[in-house]
Parts: sequence; structure tokens; C-alpha cells
Amino acid sequence: MLTIQHATEQDIPLILFFIKGLAEYERLEDRVVATEEILRETLFGKTRFAEVLIARFNDEPAGFALFFHNYSTFLARPGIYLEDLFVLPALRGKGIGKALLARLAKISKERNCGRLEWSVLDWNEKSARSEIAAGLNGPSWIGTNLLSVSTKNSEQFR
Repeated sequence: MLTIQHATEQDIPLILFFIKGLAEYERLEDRVVATEEILRETLFGKTRFAEVLIARFNDEPAGFALFFHNYSTFLARPGIYLEDLFVLPALRGKGIGKALLARLAKISKERNCGRLEWSVLDWNEKSARSEIAAGLNGPSWIGTNLLSVSTKNSEQFR
């Protein structure tokens, strides 16, 4: 069974574990300077700069999504930018990433956001293909694909 919940301060070691797993997947392990202390301060401190969703599959940690609000001057509404989405390699292909995106779309709609956006590394063809298969598309940028999804169409994640 899959569950998705907002992270709590007790999840900080797990969040750091997922960040390091993502860095390994993206071949950027040497760039991780995050620590539990920094995550505590920036995610759960006086000013919270981002939010985290934790996915669990059969009560075991499976993945995470880290996101924050941005703002569209053209829409005059907030949006959500998905900074990172990571699912443990052994649990990929079970719909966990898609479920995290669906939850983010639901949050976007509940918060009256105008859009939900994220970037995909150009070498990460598997993720880009998955997003296209899920009905997502957007303009191609040099080195990335920026995908902007109207929250009116959030049902496409289901």
C-alpha cells in the first residue's frame, strides 16, 4: 500500500538519505553539502523555505518530493515548483513518482496555484518519457525540459 504524507522534523535523516540517493542517480554526489542541521533550519525553522512529501510503500520509505512556491506575474497567482522528486531504484515502476506528482497537483489546486512546474535533466530520458506518457508536455529548454501544468488539468496525473 502506498501512502504520501508531509514530512515532519523527525523525517530529516530520511530526507537527507533521499537527497544523497538523488545525487548519486544524477552523478552529483560531490555537490551535496546538505546536513541534517541545515535541513532542520531551512525546512522546519522559523522561515520554512520548502516543503517535503514522503512516499511510503508497504510502510517502508520509498521516495520524496521537495517543492516550494513561486509566483507568476502574468497569472497574478502563486505556483509550485518541484525541485526534486526521487524514488528508490528498487521501487521504481510501481507508480510512486506519478502518485507524488498527483499529490502535488492536488496541493496546487487546493492552494489556488496557477501552475505546477519542474525541470528534467536532458540526459534523463526515462523520466522525460514517463512524463510524456502521463500526458505532460511543455517547451524544450536548452539542457532541460520545463514542464508547466495548468492546475485545471490536474486530473491527468491519476
